[in-house]
Amino acid sequence: MSTLQQIRQDLTQVWDHLRDGWQRLADQAAGAVTRFTQGGRDAAAGPPAARSNIWAIPGRGTLGTGEGWGILAAEVIDEDDRVLVRLEAPGMDKDDFALEVRDGHLVVRGEKQIRRKHKAGRYQVTECAYGHFERAIPLPDAVRSDQSSASYKRGVLRVELPKDPARQRRRIQVQVR
Repeated sequence: MSTLQQIRQDLTQVWDHLRDGWQRLADQAAGAVTRFTQGGRDAAAGPPAARSNIWAIPGRGTLGTGEGWGILAAEVIDEDDRVLVRLEAPGMDKDDFALEVRDGHLVVRGEKQIRRKHKAGRYQVTECAYGHFERAIPLPDAVRSDQSSASYKRGVLRVELPKDPARQRRRIQVQVR
């Protein structure tokens, strides 16, 4: 094999590893990336096309459209008798959230509002996302949404969802003979 062929092969392998790594990162972060839209709860519902698939991440908004992107990091803890969901949503009040269990997902809606505006000088940099958001978090098991509870403290929304005993996973003992 010539030196040029070896370099080409090595570059192809590096590119493949880099592409695979970015794909894994995108897959892991896709759920946390949340679209924020301006307007109140009714205006934020958006056009029917946007509401039809809340789990798909739509295309990135353009500057000046009033739309932005933010990270709402969450963790889902699957315990024997319950599912615990923690969602980081700083700067909000407990009344800013609406929760719903639908199609095996915990759907969290809310509105993060700007409490104050500060302009000094010529430029303004905003790295925080404001507006209405909706995030669907997949649940690992069937839950009893009518017996669920939620609390919000120090910027963390905590939702406790008891598992449905009729649909809970069961362990089966296998005896080897």
